[in-house]
Amino acid sequence: MSSLSIQHLLGLDGVPREDIQLLLDSADTFLEVLDRPIKKVPTLQGKTVVNLFFENSTRTRISFELAERRLSADVVNFSASTSSVSKGETLLDTARNIEAMKVDIVVMRHAAAGAGHFLSTRCTSKFINAGDGTHEHPTQALLDMYSIRQKHGSLEGLRVCIIGDIAHSRVSLSNIYGLKTMGAEVAVCGPASMIPWQLEKLGVRVFTNVDEALRFSDVINVLRIQLERDAGADFPSLREYHNSFGITRKRLEAAGKDITVLHPGPINRGVEIESEVADGPYSVILPEVTNGVAIRMAVLYHIGTKAE
Repeated sequence: MSSLSIQHLLGLDGVPREDIQLLLDSADTFLEVLDRPIKKVPTLQGKTVVNLFFENSTRTRISFELAERRLSADVVNFSASTSSVSKGETLLDTARNIEAMKVDIVVMRHAAAGAGHFLSTRCTSKFINAGDGTHEHPTQALLDMYSIRQKHGSLEGLRVCIIGDIAHSRVSLSNIYGLKTMGAEVAVCGPASMIPWQLEKLGVRVFTNVDEALRFSDVINVLRIQLERDAGADFPSLREYHNSFGITRKRLEAAGKDITVLHPGPINRGVEIESEVADGPYSVILPEVTNGVAIRMAVLYHIGTKAE
């Protein structure tokens, strides 16, 4: 396989098209591995990966851990609540102490935007961003793009709309950067209070009417309302949000198109999306989860085996 031009995966802003293409193509190989009776290859044998999660996560952490074990890496999991961070240790001291134990790759989730970039300039390990605040979540965007390509064959020229809580999302920015790099036409849709100011400067269309957004779209990526980040303060009630922006079968049928529906999960059923859509024929939500392991295997392989 070819080599990435990047040393770390900290976000998709500025990542060349060739790198994204390589990761998507490599995921095809690793998805095939996941269908074998023995779902394991020796690719990262002898490498040690630390999952440094300062925020709670279920699917992303499990997806990364499965990817690491499928590649035969040694895996160490870190939880901030049971570490010396709870005693006041700094982020840099924590990372340096873990690194002194001779780890090779750090997969990190942190509430602060740029935390991975900060450590990558001060440590020698390879860093993969598993979500930093409301900034970026590059592997989620890669698996979204992979799932769209799997369904449509190509990203070039597709119209993709990200719908929902854009302001509090780390998925939206990575999707915007990655999709535009790969030639898709990108839009966002949501209440004006949940769309960052001057987002149009990134070259995206902005809709505040979901029915107009659906008529525009070939693909929609429906984002979770992040109530834990006070997103509920940006609209009067969950019922009103659902009535104005919730994705329903009736709305999809009214658009008169075969629209592919993605959702990064976890889902607030009956709020941003109704169950009939999430579990219906428009949805590729469960294939996204499977594809996430293959994409993370591709990222770990290319980052973990890249020469300095």
